[in-house]
Amino acid sequence: MSNGIALVLGTRPEIIKLAPVIQACERRSVPHTLIHTGQHYSETLDSVFFDQLGLPDPDYNLGVGSADHGKQTGEMLIGVERILQECDPETVLVQGDTNSVLAGALAASKLDVRLGHVEAGLRSGDREMPEETNRTLADHAADRCFAPTEQSRDNLLAEGIPEERIEVTGNTVVDALERHKELARERTTALADLGLDEDDYAVMTLHRAENVDDPERFRALLFGASRAGDSHGLPVVYPIHPRARERIEEFDITVPEPIRLVEPREYLEFIRLEDAASIILTDSGGVQEEACILGTPCVTLRDNTERPETISAGANVLAGPDPATIIHRVEEMIDTDGDWENPFGDGTAGEQILQAVTRAPEEVPQ
Repeated sequence: MSNGIALVLGTRPEIIKLAPVIQACERRSVPHTLIHTGQHYSETLDSVFFDQLGLPDPDYNLGVGSADHGKQTGEMLIGVERILQECDPETVLVQGDTNSVLAGALAASKLDVRLGHVEAGLRSGDREMPEETNRTLADHAADRCFAPTEQSRDNLLAEGIPEERIEVTGNTVVDALERHKELARERTTALADLGLDEDDYAVMTLHRAENVDDPERFRALLFGASRAGDSHGLPVVYPIHPRARERIEEFDITVPEPIRLVEPREYLEFIRLEDAASIILTDSGGVQEEACILGTPCVTLRDNTERPETISAGANVLAGPDPATIIHRVEEMIDTDGDWENPFGDGTAGEQILQAVTRAPEEVPQ
């Protein structure tokens, strides 16, 4: 490969989940270019992860930041296309379902370059989710769909994507967690810093637009989480996303005890908080996966999930915004022993994806 691989990323989950592929490129001396869209505007949520994951600095940073979907995606599309024309890779990789993914997929699909979508085939069935649109369009534009599970593969086949374009690799989040969970235990003081005891608190993340942009839904979720924490004598630690903090101020929401708002945590600190928690409440797809892999029971504060494997494994349940349902679901899950089978692969997804990408052109399905 004369011009190697370009990896387009822009958010914390993409940095974490593409890290195993980037590290595999470095181990095998495969030429690669990192294109950072700058979609996240907080250093705590973004660039610090490059340091913690031992990754090289991006070769390009568009610095797009936060904006409405159309403006943000349009600026990224223009910038990514210009960079791809300049560095002329043979393959572009995108990961997940963000606006960075959509921009990278559209830019690559218009050029003479192969497109690979990492974490392909996830579906929530909710067409109102912007992420559902992004991931679906990326899958259909991609030359190679790297599905994390057989369920994801079946979703792609059901939409008419040819079998030869699909490869089940497992999820790169397993690679990342296996590499870093012991480091998180050894090197972080997250529990002591927050005055927490292992297995004696809950962790919550809430940031999705459908949850925090609706004041009544946001209040209901916070109330349900607080009542669930009260019923088990647990503080509910909430590393709050900037978007959610803005909405709390805008809607004049009083956050009920025992919810504790804390600043967003660095990657290793957050892994440690997840690993040592009694239970996790979240609206994040990535956190659902991490909880499942770490053996921490999870209650998803949404009406649907694109990670149904976590539910089938017994690691996760859906609660939605109703406080009584949240309390019941926490009661149902909190004493789960965490011995379910991890459905996301054996921790070699990064190597498998790189092997597929670096095959000779005649071996790659067209």
